[in-house]
Amino acid sequence: MPKQATILGYLGLIPFISLMIHTVLELTILNTVQASMAFVQYSAIILSFFGGVHWYQALTEPKNGHQVYVAMLPSIIGWVALLIFNQKITLFVLSVSYLLILMYDKYYLSLPKDMVIHYTKMRLILTSVVIFTHMMMILKH
Repeated sequence: MPKQATILGYLGLIPFISLMIHTVLELTILNTVQASMAFVQYSAIILSFFGGVHWYQALTEPKNGHQVYVAMLPSIIGWVALLIFNQKITLFVLSVSYLLILMYDKYYLSLPKDMVIHYTKMRLILTSVVIFTHMMMILKH
C-alpha cells in the first residue's frame, strides 16, 4: 500500500479528533455549535468517500450484483441523515454506517494480496477512532 495513502488516511483523523476535543472541552476557537456541525458535516463527507472504493471496483471488476448499489449508500445515508435527523441521531447513524461499510469491505472489497493486511489494519484503526469520536460527540449532546 502506498505510504502516501497511509499518511493521508491518518491525517484524515485530525478533523474528527480536533473538532471532538473542541466540542467536548468547549474551547472558544469556534463556538460549540459550529464545531459540532463541522464535525457532522465532515463525517458525512468522509463516509461518502468509502462508497467510491466500491463504485470503482463495481465498474472495473464487478464482484457481485449489489456492489454498485452499496457504493451509493454511504453518500445517500450521510446526506439523508444531515437533512432529516437531529445531530445526536445523525452522529449515531454515521457511526453505525462506518462500522457497516468496514464489515462490507472485509467481505466484498478485492484488494491485491500485498495490500490486504495493511489496508485492513489501517481501516480498523481509523474506523475505531472515528466511532470513538462519534460516541464522545453523542455523549456531549
